[in-house]
Parts: sequence; structure tokens; C-alpha cells
Amino acid sequence: MTKPVQIIGAPVDYGANRRGVDMGPSAIRYAGLAEELANAGVTAIDSGDLTVPRAEERDPETEEPREGKAKFLRETADVCSRLADEVADAIDDDAFPLVLGGDHSIAMGTLGGAARDAEIGAIWFDAHSDFNTPKTSPSGNVHGMPLAGALGIDDFADTDWANAPGLRAENVVLVGLRSVDDTEVDAIRESGVTTYTMSDIDEHGITEIVEKALDIATDGVDGIHVSFDMDWLDPKEAPGVGTPVRGGVSYREAHSALETVATRNEADGILRSLEFVEVNPILDEHNETATLATELAASALGKRIL
Repeated sequence: MTKPVQIIGAPVDYGANRRGVDMGPSAIRYAGLAEELANAGVTAIDSGDLTVPRAEERDPETEEPREGKAKFLRETADVCSRLADEVADAIDDDAFPLVLGGDHSIAMGTLGGAARDAEIGAIWFDAHSDFNTPKTSPSGNVHGMPLAGALGIDDFADTDWANAPGLRAENVVLVGLRSVDDTEVDAIRESGVTTYTMSDIDEHGITEIVEKALDIATDGVDGIHVSFDMDWLDPKEAPGVGTPVRGGVSYREAHSALETVATRNEADGILRSLEFVEVNPILDEHNETATLATELAASALGKRIL
């Protein structure tokens, strides 16, 4: 990574049902993010965290969508709007935004900033598809909605804080899915996004799948966003997440995936933004998941064994 990396913390847990994920940015920093990036030859500038009111100070039911349910919708909209501005400003300043979550609802902000005045693709490393909407979500937790929100599906179509107009569905690729709600299946099929499940990774290998994902995500766009949910890994590798699902990728597969992204970026300069989300230190063991996030960030930004 030749550009300076601007670290932006988004300590949000409005979108999740397990408290503690708001401490994710602090846990990742404490685990040695600055040192890992320095070892990768990356110049990092830490912008600190967005100011985010505590969930206990707010009413989750204050504002509801026209149909369905979405908890803390007004608070999520505020944070995502401010995060989008931070990400867009970093790009305008010729820096590379690295966003630390917080729950996955923040992706609507990261994508909104990355897609401002640009057409982008996205690769979504996640156990879940995040394709629910207020109409379909069984829980009302917005961290299960960010991809639908960014693509402007259902109630999100008229929002200026969630919908990222520059994000092209045909350039969105979900990699490693293994937990998809029945209500999300039809929306995914109708959306035009590409999906690869864990079964595809089992059959073809992680490198081949990520190469295919990169080909699709980068076709005809100005750059791509990479969103990395730590529950993409198997819970034995990353225990500190709020929605663990057995059967995820291994430590080595995760590094290989991001090393593949980094190799393509070194050749073509395709990366526009990157985020790591859903680190919950309350659920973690010896800050293991946060430490893994720092190592993976370094891999994505160019760190190699030799």
C-alpha cells in the first residue's frame, strides 16, 4: 500500500443484539494494529473514533420504517452519514480509509463514502448475507441489513444515508456464505449480486474463489470496497464475535484470501476502502479475535512472509 492509511473507528453496537461490539475498535488497536501495519511497510494515520452515543441513552423504538422493524434506525443513520463523510474525505485527501467496527451496520457508511462520486464494486467476506430489510428481518437488528441498505432494497431505496448509488449490484460478490435467512434468498437472487458459499470454497479452494470474486467486483468500476466480518472465520479461530457460525474458513484461508486481494491491488490499484467489523472483546478469549483482525488487515495491505 503506497498511500497513507487513515484509520477510522466506528464504535457502534446499535445494529447488534450482543453488547460489547462497540469496543471492537479499541480492542483492535490494543492488539497492535499500528505495529502490524508498520511491519507491512504501511504509513498509518489514526483519526480516532467517531463520537457515538451509548445505546443505553437511546430508545431503540424511537423511529420505525414504514413497514417492519429496525432498531435504533435514527442513530444508525446518523453514524453512517458521518462515517460516509469521513471515508469520502480520506479518499479526497489521497489516503486509504481503514474502518474499524463496531457492528456491520457501519458498512452502509463506509460504502456510502467510498461510492461518493465513483462507481464501485464490493467483496463481502461474511458468514451471513446481510440482505434483510426492515420488512424481512426477524430481529430488527440492522447489522443484518447493511448490504440490502447500500443497494437500496425495499425501504432503503429512498434513504440518502444507507443507499450508495455508486455501488453496482453486478459488481458485488459475497464470499463464504453459510447462514442465509429464508427471507433473504429471493432478494439475493433478484438483486444481481454474485454469491459463493462455503461449499464453493470447499470444492474450488479459497484462492480460486477470491480470484473469481475479484474479476467480477473490479469489472468496469473505479475501485472496490472490501468488507470483512470476523465471523467469516470459524469460531474456533475467531471466538470473539456476536453471531458465530460453525464451518467457517481457517486462519490460513483467511490470510490467503486477503493476500490475494493485496496482490491484485499491488498490480491494479483496485482497493478503495477496507473495513473489519464485529470484533466483540467481551466474548473473546485473550483478545484473540482482535489480534487476528490486525494480522488480516496487514495481509490485505501488503504484508508478506518474504
